[in-house]
Amino acid sequence: MALNEMFVGEIVTELLKQLNAISHKSCFCKSSADNLITSIQELLPIIEELKYSGVELPAFRQSQLNRFSETLRGGIELARKVLESGRWNVYKNLQLVRKMEKLEKQVARFISGPMQAHLLADVHHMRFETMERFNRLEQRLDSMKTGSGRWVEEAVKRMEVEGDSNLGGFSGIGLELGRDKVKKMMIERDDLNVVGIWGIGGSGKTTLANEICRDNQVQSYFNSRILFLTVSQSPDLEQLRAKIWGFITGNEPLNYTRKSQCEWGSGPQALVVLDDVWSLPVLEQLIFRVPTYKTLVISRFKFPRRVVNEVYEVELLEEDESTSLFCRSAFGQNSIPSTANETLVKQIVDECKGLPLALKVIGASLQDQPEMYWINARKRLSRGELICESHENKLLDRMAISVECLKKKVKECFMDLGSFPEDKKIPLDVLVNMWVEIHNIDEEEAFTILMELSDKNLLTLVKDARAGEAYCSYHEICVTQHDVLRDLALHLSNKGEVNERKRLLMPRRDTELPRDWEKNADQPFNAQIVSVHTGEMREMDWFHMEFPKTEVLILNFCSDKYFLPPFIDDMPKLRALIVINHGTTEATLENFSVFTNLANLRSLWLEKVSVPQLSNATVPLRNLRKLSMVLCKVSNSLDPAVLDLPQIFPRLSELVIDYCDDLVKIPLSICKVNSLQSLSLTNCHRLRELPADLGMLKKLQILRLSACPELKMLPPSIGELVGLKYLDISECVNLKCLPKEVGKLVSLEKIDMRDCLQIVNLPTHAALSNLKSLQRVICDDEVFGQWRNLEKTVPNLHVQIAEKWYSLDWLNS
Repeated sequence: MALNEMFVGEIVTELLKQLNAISHKSCFCKSSADNLITSIQELLPIIEELKYSGVELPAFRQSQLNRFSETLRGGIELARKVLESGRWNVYKNLQLVRKMEKLEKQVARFISGPMQAHLLADVHHMRFETMERFNRLEQRLDSMKTGSGRWVEEAVKRMEVEGDSNLGGFSGIGLELGRDKVKKMMIERDDLNVVGIWGIGGSGKTTLANEICRDNQVQSYFNSRILFLTVSQSPDLEQLRAKIWGFITGNEPLNYTRKSQCEWGSGPQALVVLDDVWSLPVLEQLIFRVPTYKTLVISRFKFPRRVVNEVYEVELLEEDESTSLFCRSAFGQNSIPSTANETLVKQIVDECKGLPLALKVIGASLQDQPEMYWINARKRLSRGELICESHENKLLDRMAISVECLKKKVKECFMDLGSFPEDKKIPLDVLVNMWVEIHNIDEEEAFTILMELSDKNLLTLVKDARAGEAYCSYHEICVTQHDVLRDLALHLSNKGEVNERKRLLMPRRDTELPRDWEKNADQPFNAQIVSVHTGEMREMDWFHMEFPKTEVLILNFCSDKYFLPPFIDDMPKLRALIVINHGTTEATLENFSVFTNLANLRSLWLEKVSVPQLSNATVPLRNLRKLSMVLCKVSNSLDPAVLDLPQIFPRLSELVIDYCDDLVKIPLSICKVNSLQSLSLTNCHRLRELPADLGMLKKLQILRLSACPELKMLPPSIGELVGLKYLDISECVNLKCLPKEVGKLVSLEKIDMRDCLQIVNLPTHAALSNLKSLQRVICDDEVFGQWRNLEKTVPNLHVQIAEKWYSLDWLNS
C-alpha cells in the first residue's frame, strides 16, 4: 500500500488554509503558523514522491507515517480553535500557543529539515535499501531538535509546577554529589539538627534543595513531612514562626513559647527548609529546639557552627557541565553543534565562570543570534570582568548583556520587575495592567512581552492549581523571579541621579524611606514608577515629595495600619495604584482622602486591607477602568445605602472581588454600571445573593462566581445578559439549580459548574437548545449525561467531566 491517501490529500490542503488564516489574524500564534507553512510546503513534494512510488512500506514505517498524518489532522482542529479564540480567553490563548509550538516541533522532528526529508524520499525510491539504513535515519529524525518553537512550551511547563527554581534546566547536572552529601548529613547524622547549603546567588542552591526534598529516601525518612519556606531579606518573622510551629506540632496556631519547645518532643520526623536566609538574628528566631525535626538552611552567607551544625558549599560547574548547561539554553541540546563556532562558544562559557544562572540566562539571550552578535557579547563579557573583584557583582555585569540585547520596550518591562518585593509572587493582573498603562501597549502585546522574558529565562510563570483553560483571569497566573535577576533589574534601574531615575525603587523593606530620597526632596522626582516597601507608616513618617511624571505607584507594606502617603496629591498623572499588605491581618488604611485628586487613575489594586467607605464625595474616580479587591474587608466600602457605583466609577469595565469573606451582598447600584464587561466575585464565602436586576449589565461578557458556598440561586434576570460569554459557578456547593433563563444566553461560549453538588437536574432540553454559541461545559458526573444530550442540538458543544483537584497552596501563600 502506498502512503495513506488522507495524509497527502485534504488534510494538508485544509491545514495550510487554516495556517494562512492564523498568520493574518492571530498575534499569539503567527510565528508558529508561518514556520509550519514553510515546513509543510517543503514537505509536499516529498509526500507526492512517496505517494506515487508504488512501494509497500514495512508495517511499522507505515504506522509512523499514519501517526504523522493524524498529527496533521489534529493540527486542523487546533488551528480552528486558534481562529475562534477571543481576546478575553487569556489562559486559553496561552494553552493554544503551547499546542501550536508543540505541533511545530512534531512536524520539524519528522522532517528534520529539507535534507532529512529528501533523504527519506531517496530511501523510499531505493527499493533495495536495507533496514539498517532506515534505523540510521530514524535515529537522526529522533535526535533532531527544533530551534524555534520551544519557548512557549517550556514557559508553560514552568507554570505547571509552582515553586520550582529558575534553574529548572540545571536539574541533573552537577547535583548528585551535593544531594548525596546533604542527604548523609540529614539522615545519617543524628547529631546534626541544622544543616546548611551555602553558595553565591545563582549557583543553584535552591535547585539542590528542591532535588533533596523530592528524593525518595529523604521523603521516606521524614514521612513526607517537609515544609519549604522562603525567608528573604524582609521576612515577616511572626508569620514564619507561626507556620513552622504549627507544622512541627501538627497544630495550626500560634501559641508557642520557649518553654513549650522544651516540653514538646515526640512525634514523627519532620524537615523544615528555610530558603534565602540573609541574617543570623533572623535565622536564630526561626530555629526551634525540638528533637524530632531538622532544619535545612539555604543562604548566600555562612553562619557559625553553633547555629548551623554543618554546611555543604555548592560548587560551581566544571567546564564540561558548564558547556552542557549553556548549550541547552543556547542551542536546545547538550553539546556544541557542528555548525557553531566552538572556540567562541567556549570563550563565552568561560566568562560565565561556572555559575548556572549566568550560563542559562546568557545562553538564552544568544539563542538564534548571528555570529557577529556572539563576538560582541564575548567582548562585553570580558570587559565586565575588570569592574569588580566580587564574583557576585561581576555576575550582574555579565548578565546585563542578556538584557541589553532585548528590544527597548521588552527591556523596560524587565526593569519594571524590580519594582516588586523579593521572593513574592507578582499577580500577572498587576503586571499586565502596569505595562498597559505606562508603555502604550495593549494586553496582547504585554502578554507577548511576558512570554519573551520567560523564553529568555528572565522570569518564571507559575499558575494557580485551579486555573482553567478558557477565560482564565490574569490574577490566576503569577510571575516569580530569581533574586539575582531582581538584583539585576535594580542594578540597571538605580543608575543616575535619584531625581532623574525613571524608576524610584526601594530594594527591600525598611522602617523608613531611603535617606537619599529625603536629601533630594527639595527638587521634583521625575520617576514614572515609584515603589515603596515599608512596615507601618504614620503621617509623621512621610515627608513632602513631588512626582509630576509618576504614572504607577506601588505601596508594599507589612502592618495592621497604614497611612497613605500625602504625596499622592502631587501625582497628577497617576494611572495605576497598587496597595499590597503582606501582613497577617487586613490593614486599616488612613488618609483615604488623597483619592480625591486621582482624576486620571485607571487601575486600582487593593490587597489585604480594610477598604474605607466609598462615596462620590471622597472617591470620584471618573476614569477608573479596573478595580481589584483581594483578601480585603469590604463590608464598609460597599454599603448599599450610601454607595452609588455608576456615579463613582462611570467607566468601570472590570470589577474583581476575591477572598473577601465579609461580602454578603453587592450594592444594587452595580446593575447601573453600564460599562461593566467583567465581574468576578470569587471565594467570597458569605456572599448570599446577587442583585435581582443583574440582567441590566448588557455589556457583561464574563461572570465569575466560583467558590461562593452560601450562594443558593441565580437571579432569573441572568437570562438578559445577552453579551455574556463565560459563566463560572464552580464550587458553589449550595447553588440549587440553573434557572431556565440561562437558555436565553445566546452568546454564551463556556460554563464551568464543577462541584455544584446540589445541581442534579438541568433546565429542559427545549430551554437550553438556544445556546447555539456554547462550545464547552465542565461539570460533574450527575449532570454529564443531560449536557451530552444537548450535543445533538448544539453541534460545537464539548462536555467535559471535571477532574477532582485538591490544592493546599494557600497555606504557603
